[in-house]
Amino acid sequence: MATQVIGERQYLLGVWNYGGRAQRGTRMGSDSARFVAFIVIFGFISGSFKMTEPSKVIHVRNVGHEISEALLQMQDVPSAVNALQFYSNVQPSISLDELQVNYNNERSRDFTNPSLPSEQKGRSSQPGYGDAGSMYALQASGTRTVGFPQMGDAAAIAAAFGGGLPPGISGSNDRCTVLVSNLNPDRIDEDKLFNLFSLYGNIVRIKLLRNKPDHALVQMGDGFQAELAVHFLKGAMLFGKRLEVNFSKHAHITTGADTHEYSNSNLNRFNRNAAKNYRYCCSPTKMIHLSTLPQDVTEEEIVSHLEEHGTIVNTKLFEMNGKKQALVLFENEEQATEALISKHASALRDAMIRISFSQLQNI
Repeated sequence: MATQVIGERQYLLGVWNYGGRAQRGTRMGSDSARFVAFIVIFGFISGSFKMTEPSKVIHVRNVGHEISEALLQMQDVPSAVNALQFYSNVQPSISLDELQVNYNNERSRDFTNPSLPSEQKGRSSQPGYGDAGSMYALQASGTRTVGFPQMGDAAAIAAAFGGGLPPGISGSNDRCTVLVSNLNPDRIDEDKLFNLFSLYGNIVRIKLLRNKPDHALVQMGDGFQAELAVHFLKGAMLFGKRLEVNFSKHAHITTGADTHEYSNSNLNRFNRNAAKNYRYCCSPTKMIHLSTLPQDVTEEEIVSHLEEHGTIVNTKLFEMNGKKQALVLFENEEQATEALISKHASALRDAMIRISFSQLQNI
């Protein structure tokens, strides 16, 4: 049986009861044959999994604000089918043989083995590629570990994407520079491009082409990050223009007076916890996520800070791990993108806020 590694997730579901009441870490109902054996929390599941036949592992979506998906392993297949039909009256959406859980903590839990350790012994204190996927793994029939030679740490990056890369991503590209065209030259600048492209990898430098004012070159940290940027941003709307994003014929951008350097910027999102950040890569969405907010910030302040960029449909202010965060839903993807590139790393009172796209569909 092959093992497919799933990346870490910070937040615990730990809440399921067959009768509908939420009881953390308890069995689902009074029947001892129907209980949750394992819970694994993570950002998303790769689209490579297809329903084949019912299994004892069920897949839960749209759990909450910061838990987009989860896997629950029941004791047997009938228990899984009954639980699924009780809540949704549909067939299981994923078929796996087993969940392998190595640690009992806020990220994963094996309710059949309470003696599991809470963390890996001797685990490095430095976050990065080496940490991803070490907490738990997912075993599925017919799956295999795939190597992507252009990545710095293929296993950790694959784990961040749920064991395999998104459809359309080869992982074999070695071209680090992308050409962006059809920009709005009156409203774009290097820092705005940095805020957008840094969602997909570290930025080395950016150059606006003066002879073609609607064109720019963006040099990413490596070929894989460049491939993600091309894949997720091609065709995105920004300032009334539909972006064209393609690989450049130039291997790198030559340093000069007209280039902006970002290789040492502490705003690069992949300096730490790099593999973890890959799981948040997606095309622009209507929803943005704000973090590093002032602890006493209000929704009114957030709306005031962002409303110049479009129609705000809804907002949600919440606290996670003792830190204030927010979700803001715009009327369309273009407005959300404008807000992100204009206000990421901006000051809201005494805090520098961080903004990314959220893959949640609603608040």
